[in-house]
Amino acid sequence: MNTSSTDKAQPECCNQQQRNVAFFSTRSYERILFSELIKKLNVANDSSINATFFEHPLNASTAASCHGYTDVVVFVNDDINAATIKVLKRCGVRHVALRCAGFNNVNVNAAAKAGITVSRVPAYSPQTVAEHTLALILTLNRKTHKAYNRVREGNFDLGGLMGFTLHGKTVGVIGTGKIGQAVIRILLGFGCHVLCFDPLPDNNVTAMGGHYVTLDELLEKSVIVTLHCPLNEQSHHIINAESIDKMPQGVMLINTSRGGLVDDNAVIKGLKTKKIGYLGLDVYERESELFFDDHSQEIIQDDIFQRLITFPNVVITGHQGFFTIEALEEIAKTTLDNILTGENTL
Repeated sequence: MNTSSTDKAQPECCNQQQRNVAFFSTRSYERILFSELIKKLNVANDSSINATFFEHPLNASTAASCHGYTDVVVFVNDDINAATIKVLKRCGVRHVALRCAGFNNVNVNAAAKAGITVSRVPAYSPQTVAEHTLALILTLNRKTHKAYNRVREGNFDLGGLMGFTLHGKTVGVIGTGKIGQAVIRILLGFGCHVLCFDPLPDNNVTAMGGHYVTLDELLEKSVIVTLHCPLNEQSHHIINAESIDKMPQGVMLINTSRGGLVDDNAVIKGLKTKKIGYLGLDVYERESELFFDDHSQEIIQDDIFQRLITFPNVVITGHQGFFTIEALEEIAKTTLDNILTGENTL
């Protein structure tokens, strides 16, 4: 089954009070969560949200299925470009609701011209992604993933498992929004010296003990660099051959934001020269072809991804940094609130 629905028949019309909503790129856990919350909202608020859930992504090819829907709900790898917007407009869609914080996959200018509002979930338990960031840092440093496998095989040799003490180390945080600040708090709790870079500095960061510096200074002095900025024209491939060259030998690089922040080819070269001593990724620039699906019985065709996972000092998770019950509940609540208001929240 490619779809499941609280309203089996696809709607052919709608009115201002009723919201006929098409959810794309959904998984079973999302369908259960959203369906339960929709039932509660419809009773509590006397609202009428009719939901249809699709497993396939929304793009220019699949947008024709949106006829009769007032709203579409999309995720990080759906492609809402100008062509998709054009079809959505023709189908009568009035609102695109992202159930995520980033909106780099939406052509907001095309949506505005089409009269389609766009909303997102700017803050959903930022501690969730921050904690996953630290999980990657600690796993890479103390090599707990390797130790786990060794002990299961009866191998208690400590050779190759040596890490370093995080306390007292200088960590660079690029992007000091809500998630970046949550990461900073945790790092300060570990006793780290935290350098920060953001085009829009926040007084809260300096108040808690972070230090704003130039991007070059951050790259030159940080033994760990972690990314927490949105993907846009200015930040695309902010980690590239030139920026990697400025980093200390053996630097740890962490990305839990968006894959496009990192030039994969430059990172591979950095790993081969040992300039990058550790790499932790929860996102990948071409993840739309891989993440959120089971490819274990297939031959993965992405040669760059396959090269990355051959390195023993690389840990990759499949965009699960957001994946806690608290975060999912907040995402669902905010997304449905955005649908009921129909407002542009970008």
